[in-house]
Formats: sequence, C-alpha cells, structure tokens
Amino acid sequence: MTGVVQRADAGRPVARLVSPLVWRLVVPVLVAVVVCVVGVLGSQAAVDRISSDVEPAATAHSDVTDLVAEVDSAVSAWALSGDQRARDDYARARLDLDAASTRLVAQARGTDLEAPVAAELESVATWLSGYAVPVVEDDPGPLTPARSAAGEDLGDGYRARREVTREALAAELDRAEAAATLRMRLTLVAAVLVLVGTALLVGRARTRLLAELSEPLLALEQVVQRMLRNDPDGRAADERGPKEIRSIARALNDFADAGSRARAVEGRIQDELHVLDSAKDDFVSNVSHELRTPLTTISGYLEMVADEFEGRLEPRHERMLEATRRNVVRLRALIDDLLALSRAETRSSELEPSDVTEMVTDAVTDVRMTAARRGITIDVSVTDEPMLVVCDRAMLYRAFLNVLTNAVKFSHDGATVEVRVERVRHRVEIAVRDHGIGIPRAELDRLGTRFFRASNAMTNEIAGTGLGLRIVQTIIDKHAGDVIIESAEGDGTTVFVRLRLHGERDTDLDTDLDTDLDTDLDGGRLPAVPAPLPGEGGPAGVEAGRAPGR
Repeated sequence: MTGVVQRADAGRPVARLVSPLVWRLVVPVLVAVVVCVVGVLGSQAAVDRISSDVEPAATAHSDVTDLVAEVDSAVSAWALSGDQRARDDYARARLDLDAASTRLVAQARGTDLEAPVAAELESVATWLSGYAVPVVEDDPGPLTPARSAAGEDLGDGYRARREVTREALAAELDRAEAAATLRMRLTLVAAVLVLVGTALLVGRARTRLLAELSEPLLALEQVVQRMLRNDPDGRAADERGPKEIRSIARALNDFADAGSRARAVEGRIQDELHVLDSAKDDFVSNVSHELRTPLTTISGYLEMVADEFEGRLEPRHERMLEATRRNVVRLRALIDDLLALSRAETRSSELEPSDVTEMVTDAVTDVRMTAARRGITIDVSVTDEPMLVVCDRAMLYRAFLNVLTNAVKFSHDGATVEVRVERVRHRVEIAVRDHGIGIPRAELDRLGTRFFRASNAMTNEIAGTGLGLRIVQTIIDKHAGDVIIESAEGDGTTVFVRLRLHGERDTDLDTDLDTDLDTDLDGGRLPAVPAPLPGEGGPAGVEAGRAPGR
C-alpha cells in the first residue's frame, strides 16, 4: 500500500508536494497564535480582577481604618477639652466612616472577604455604640476607669478583626497574582509545545519532500554528468519524482537519443569525408603525375620549335609561342603546388630538432637571385642563439620559402623586404615584411581558400596559383604554430610565423595568444577566417587575427 501511495505521489506536481508542508507549518503557527492570545487574555482577566476587585477592597478597608482612627481621636479630644470642634470632627468622621463602610461591603460582596469584612464592621459598630457614642453624648471630662477599660476592650476586639481582614485581603491578592502567573506560564508552555510539534511535523514533511525531490534531481545530475562524458548509455529514469522532474527526465532522454543519432550520422559523414578526402588526394596525385608527363613533352617540343625556327618566326608567332611557354610554366607551378599541398595535408611528418634561423637563412639565399633581378633588397636580422624547433625540415623550409617568394613577388621593383627572426618568450617568431601592393581589406577574410588571389594581384598580372599561403598555413598548423598577417593595400604586407621552441614548456602560450589577438584587433590585423570546407585540410581551429595565407 505504501508503494502505491509513493507512486501516486511521484506523479504529482511540485506545488502539490509543497502544499502539505506549507499547511503543516501554517496551521500549528495559527494554533500557537490562538493559544498565546487566549493565555494573554486569561492573564489579563486575572490582572483585571486584581485591579477591579482586590485593590478597591483594600483601598476601602484602608479608608475605614483611617476613619475609625479619626473618630477615636475626635472622641478623645472631646473628652479631654470639651471643644465643640472635636464634636464636629466626630460627626464628619462618622459620616465618612459610614460611607467607607458601605463601599467596603460592596467590594467584599461575593468574595472570600465578605465574612471578615462583616465581622470587622460589626466590631466597629460595637466599639461606636459601646464607647464612642456614650463619650461624645456625655459631658466632657476625664473618663471613668470602667468606661476607659470598656473602650480598650472594644478597641482590641476591633483591631483583632481588622488584622483578620488584612490577612484575608493579602491572601486574596496572592491568589489573584498566582492565578495570573499560572495562566501566563501555561500559555508559554502550550505555545512551546505547539511550536515543538510544528517543528517535528515540518521536519518529517521536509524529509519526505527532500526524498521525493532531491533523489530524482541527484539522479538527473548523474545522468547529465554521464552525458557530458559522452556515455551513450546515459539515460534518466522518467518514472521517479514529481511531474516536472519526470518531464525533465524525458526531455533529457530525448536529447540523449537525438545526440546518439547525431553522433551516428556524424560518424557516417566523417567516414564518407575520409573516403572522399582519400579519393581526392589520390585523384590530385594521379592527375598531377599524369599531367606532368605531357607538360614535359609539350615544353620540350616548344623548346625544339623555338630553336629550329629561331629568327624565322613572325612577331605574331613569337607572341603565340611565348604565351604557350608561359601557360606551360603556370600549369607546371600549379601541379607542383597541388602536389605540395596534398603532401602537406596527408604526409606523416618525420620530426627532428632543426634550427629555424638556418632554414630561414637558406630560404633567403634561394630567393636573393630572383629578388636581385628586380633590384629588391632582402634585409635579414637574426640572433646568434640557435632557435631549435621539432619539425619536418623539408616541409617547414617549403613554408618559409613560400612566404619569402610571396614577399618578393608582390614587392615593387627596387623595394626592400625585411626578414626578422627573434625569440618571444618560449616561441620563435619569423616576421617577413614587404612594402608592395598589399591586400585589399575587404578581401582579407577570403585568404586561405584554394585558388583565391587578391584582385590587385590579378590586375597587376602577377603570376600565381592561389595555393602558396594555403600550403604555408597547412604546414605551420602541422607544427602547432600560428600564422598572422597584417596588410594594408598600397602599404605592403607583414607575415608572422610563430613556432614553439624545442625543450621548453610553453606555459605562457595562452597568455601570449590573448595578447597577440588583442594587438591584432587594435592594430587592424586580419579578422577571423571562415573554417575551410571538409576535406580542404585547413587548420583545426581558426582564431581572430589569424589567416591561412594568400
């Protein structure tokens, strides 16, 4: 039966689970408030009785006592002096005594004071009739021993009764105060008991509520943690907990199922992409090799025609022959670049520590002759410290050679190309700056796509395949490096290549990158480049300020 109730509770909304807890808290608090109010009212009634019954009776009794003393004083004054004023004082005191006695009787009526007050007033009347009245009505003069003795006896009787009344008043006052104190204590005890009961009820309700809420939530947390670890079997039990938690569990399960389906689709797509990428590489390699042979034949026959008909060709035929030669060279360069890019994307590199400074110096030496034909000067600034990096020497040398070739190609005749190799914390930075045509800012984000060439390069009819910087970026990415390009049309281009030095922990790598990116954004460097299409072999991640080349 308990299990059935728990399953029924599990389907309730959270509001219905919380409502009993609220009522178990509100109702006892209301009961405690009622108990306190009733207790306070009872205590107030006891206090009111003291102020309305006991204290007025005590006041009236005090007035009677004082007036009896005034009557006695007036009687003694008359007997000793015979002064008429003493008789007047006696008459006034008698009237006040009668009024005070009436008030005392009224206050004592219906209480435990009624009998002692009646006895005391009877003794007062006896003292007046047996002593005071005869003395006042007789002529003044010394009292006889018999009358004096009678007055003393009657006075002692009055005083004895007066003490009894006083004791009764004190007892009545004590009883009233004790009743008020008892009611107050009972009120406090009842309020404490109610609050303790409330705490116990709320504690039990809280325990039950936590069991119905926290356990399913903890189970959901564990499921989410399993999902974060890509556990394919991570599922939530949707039959536990309130209605809202069960809905969340079902949503999580739907999300996990969708994620599993998405991963399955992604796996199939990746497999297909790998197949396509492999087929593309094979196609590029085969086509390149197949094209190289006929191009070599065409180039040879062109040289033979040029040699055989040297001096006998018309200018029109010379231009046709030169255009053919130029396009053969362009096709050969394109084939070489395609093969180089394919090798860079698929080749398993054989890494070894090599000196970057030496490779850059060799690359500069190789391009100096081409630069000298156009009057271009290459200024090199390197340090004596070896800059060792773990690399595929042939591939990394090709990257440096491409960067330097581009710098010379896009420079103006007679210009200067600046090459700098320096250490930046735990990395080596190679900077190549030219003062040539630059790249239009609107085209910076298109750098890195295959076969893309800047519009000003095409306008100036500068030869190229549009694969040079893509090859550079692919090679540098394989070496866990960065390529950053700064360029402004008409002012030239600066290419920064940064590689991690061998044998040093690059603990400041993230900080360096953040600083570089901030500088790139402030200094107008390249914006983020769109990720390459699947199979293009681009960088795994593209950051702001980085470009894969031009």
